[in-house]
Amino acid sequence: MGMNLDNAPDLIHTVPGPRLRRQVWLRTACGQKLANAVSLWEAFHVDEYLQNRSLPIWVSLPRLRTELYRNVQGLYYDHSRELEFVFGKSGQFWGRHYLFWHHGQPLT
Repeated sequence: MGMNLDNAPDLIHTVPGPRLRRQVWLRTACGQKLANAVSLWEAFHVDEYLQNRSLPIWVSLPRLRTELYRNVQGLYYDHSRELEFVFGKSGQFWGRHYLFWHHGQPLT
């Protein structure tokens, strides 16, 4: 995504650019979508922390013994036509955004 802001919260400016956008769908064994996770990484350093990008963050980071501080910035509970379409369900959805810090620097 380079320097594109990708409709992200203003907090995106904390993560240096150019940035890489990583999106993961959490699914049941049958393939039903349960959740969506998006992370924004500094493109030059993402491979240091996600050596296998197909693995979830919570699998990759502990393997490297990466200590993190999670700073929650926002919680949401609202309607979203886009999410209703993607999940095939109507109603309200929960969301959150936060920063992971490592060695006093924003990681993702």
